Amino acid sequence: MNREYHRWYSARLGRDMELLVFGHAGAKVLVFPTRDGRFYEYENLRMVEALRSKLQAGHLQLWCVDSVAWEGVYCWWCHPADRLRRHLAFEDYLLHEVLPLMQQKNPHPCTIAHGLSLGAFLAANMAFRHPHLFRKLAAFSGRYDLTLDVEHFRDLLDGWRDEQVYFNTPVHYLPNLGCPWRLGQLRQMDIVLVIGRDDPFLDNNRHLSQILWDKGIWHARHEWDGRAHSGYYWRRMAPLYL
Repeated sequence: MNREYHRWYSARLGRDMELLVFGHAGAKVLVFPTRDGRFYEYENLRMVEALRSKLQAGHLQLWCVDSVAWEGVYCWWCHPADRLRRHLAFEDYLLHEVLPLMQQKNPHPCTIAHGLSLGAFLAANMAFRHPHLFRKLAAFSGRYDLTLDVEHFRDLLDGWRDEQVYFNTPVHYLPNLGCPWRLGQLRQMDIVLVIGRDDPFLDNNRHLSQILWDKGIWHARHEWDGRAHSGYYWRRMAPLYL
């Protein structure tokens, strides 16, 4: 199976960024890691192995990017506005550096946004904000409101609210989305949300699901038994929903 390592200096982020590519052809999957994950997490969790048959058959090609979570939304010692600025710089890096490279190396028309835990939020927010760039979203065990304070998960923005918080919180901006073009793009997207019934963000997933239905955006929401928030479960989800 094809495996590639890429590293280059990103002026947008002011540091070197790394990523791994698995597979030689097929739909391109932009893979976001968990909060603590790096670009090699998906491989370490044996997710790549779980998808081996699809990768070898040329159905999928994984692009596993690195994380800036601890410089962004989890950077407790930074002002929340600065956390979001770093988050948006990461989005800029993806839009103008990673996605063009993906298209250059693989012209397949389908690009999928995919992530685990915090990566599910990153994938969903990216796909909802730029729906013309993605044909599918597969989000596993995600939260779609970083301002929630649930169980031991805190409000990641410490009560700070501004325009950028709004426009990076799917359950805040989607209810007010009225642009016919954007709604049309979202209605064409294959959206899959997967969450455990004991996951603390189950209600948040159900809330997002209802918002999508209210906007006429078809999608699938799958609820698994238990918390279903670990590699054991994600390895079983990936072949089913990717």
